Amino acid sequence: MNTLYKETDIINIINNEILSYLKKYAGKEMYEPMEYSIKAGGKRFRPMIMLLLCEAFSNNYEDCIPFAVAIECIHTYSLIHDDLPSMDNDELRRGLPTCHIKFDEATAILAGDGLLNIAFEIMLDKIPNDFNKKYLLATKYISDASGTKGMIKGQALDIKYENTSINKEMLLDIYENKTGKLILASMLAGAIIGGANDEQLKLVKNIAYNIGIAFQIKDDILDIEGDEKKIGKPIKSDIKNHKSTYVSIYGLEKAKDDYLLFSSTALKGLEDLGFKEKSIYKYIKKLIYRDN
Repeated sequence: MNTLYKETDIINIINNEILSYLKKYAGKEMYEPMEYSIKAGGKRFRPMIMLLLCEAFSNNYEDCIPFAVAIECIHTYSLIHDDLPSMDNDELRRGLPTCHIKFDEATAILAGDGLLNIAFEIMLDKIPNDFNKKYLLATKYISDASGTKGMIKGQALDIKYENTSINKEMLLDIYENKTGKLILASMLAGAIIGGANDEQLKLVKNIAYNIGIAFQIKDDILDIEGDEKKIGKPIKSDIKNHKSTYVSIYGLEKAKDDYLLFSSTALKGLEDLGFKEKSIYKYIKKLIYRDN
């Protein structure tokens, strides 16, 4: 039985598996732009927390790998589309030209579409080989989170409220859907495949909500005072795009305080699950102090 210990080991597993699946599923016409976007890097945060949570519940992560690959494909597709001229119109992502700059806008749209579809091919291929309810539930949670009641809803609200003054409730609605739902799906899929019971899943949902909000607040903070070389894109893009953020509504200091509050609440939830000595707890704790 394999157990994950080092963050670099997990990232290497994820990167190798993603490229392996991409070679299997991607048509030759779209392989290059999809590979380019995948290989641009990133923290692999969503597949990381999925694998670590699965490992925390079951001392095994291998069963969860296809779903971890799928969630990163979905996340990468969302970034490709986020960067498009009709959305955020960004020219850099992770320090490299965005997909539509490297290729062209039509290719970027198709590359994103391709990654979304490949994600579901990967997950659905797992089911005929082992028809277990937990795989169906994991696929459903990921599907719900990436659709019009999740990530797409959050993006739609984000666009709708550009150049508009919004309140905290409206902002948290954007954050919960645009960022939080995919984090929630990652954690629920990992917990379900790892064998969590209903009471444990309730705790996981609360933990994921707090991590999701904290993650987006941190992005807002980094957009103001981050190091462009470390975050891989220009800062103050939210100001440029006239977006309301946690910082613009509450100020930088309260944003920092609330970020720590949401983060510490998530850690307390992991303690309640008995995971204080597990890799998932150590990873989330380390993430609190990230600078990119």
